Amino acid sequence: MARARAGLAIAAALAALVLAFAVPAQNSRDAQRRLDRAQRELQAVAAERRRIEGQRGAASRQLRAVDERLGRSSRSLRETEARLAQQQAALAQLQQQRAALQSRLGDQRQALARLLRAAYTVGGDAPLKLLLAQDSVAEANRVLGWHRYLQRDRAQRIAALAAELQQLDALEQRIAEQQRALDAARASQRAQLAQLQDDRQRHAQTVARLETRYQDRRSRERALGSDVAGLKRLLARLRAAAARAEAERRAAARRAAHAPGKPGQARPKPPLIANAAPVRVGGLGWPLSGSLLAGYGGTLPDGGRSAGLLIGAPTGATVKAVANGKVVFADWMNGYGLILIVDHGNGYMSLYARNEALLRDAGDDVKRGDALASVGSSGGAGPPALYFELRRNGDPVDPRVWLQKQ
Repeated sequence: MARARAGLAIAAALAALVLAFAVPAQNSRDAQRRLDRAQRELQAVAAERRRIEGQRGAASRQLRAVDERLGRSSRSLRETEARLAQQQAALAQLQQQRAALQSRLGDQRQALARLLRAAYTVGGDAPLKLLLAQDSVAEANRVLGWHRYLQRDRAQRIAALAAELQQLDALEQRIAEQQRALDAARASQRAQLAQLQDDRQRHAQTVARLETRYQDRRSRERALGSDVAGLKRLLARLRAAAARAEAERRAAARRAAHAPGKPGQARPKPPLIANAAPVRVGGLGWPLSGSLLAGYGGTLPDGGRSAGLLIGAPTGATVKAVANGKVVFADWMNGYGLILIVDHGNGYMSLYARNEALLRDAGDDVKRGDALASVGSSGGAGPPALYFELRRNGDPVDPRVWLQKQ
């Protein structure tokens, strides 16, 4: 009986070791299958992320082109409206001249009417009548000379009036033609600007959608990468556990063979591994008056950290220079849209980004308060706003400290 009980104990110990080895082996196969699936999904997600990244780059370039065209169109419209205002002023001045000329014309017509009545009274034989009515030939010649002078004066007045009227008509016609051309140009530019704004909104929405998809795939890729790394570590631990169980099984078998009266003790099974309202800002020295959407060091709408000020304002609002300086950059920049940079000297530079249109070019000298740009939302989606930075020796500083001293 004792030998039978010892045999049963040895068999039980060997069975426990086999089971202990089988569990890690089964877990290892499951982990390998999960790892293979995760790696295949990771490859697919990475490929899709790269494809979306290419689409996002192309959409960003298209958005830049539309932003630049929108900026040029907005600037041209402003220039056309300025020329129209000049033409209106010129037309008002011309109308004043016309009123004065009409007054003079009335006086001239009355004088001419009097001369015509006098000539009609004298009759068609005025020279002969005057000659016969005089007591002397000399007096008659003098009267005839005056008569000829009056006739010439009549003709000169008529010619002068006709010339003035012709000049007035020609000037009015020229201004009217210029106004019609400018009105047509303004209508065309407004239509083009509206179309560009629609295109820009569509491209911005496309960029925003692609950015969301890209970030989603990027997050998924990171999660899958973490899963793959975890599964690899799990697989390594399971394989190590299986190797230990196999080694222990062999050691127990050897001990059982050499000491049949002492049943081996199975090692315990390894544990399984489980799976606030915006603040109004602005005033003298500020680039713009509006709502402070993000302050220095705050969070921008896209989640990034603000190194300046984001000031919300209506589209087209004028952005002004905060100090005297020279424009050193005026172009589109990725992440900033249409941006203008002014060098103020002493290491200070100011940046004005997200504009709808740039009203200055690189190399232009500007003074404090000069118009630099108009508010927009170029460079990406979001409400119209100005992103303003102040840098000293290339490093961002809090603009409010500097602006409140100006």
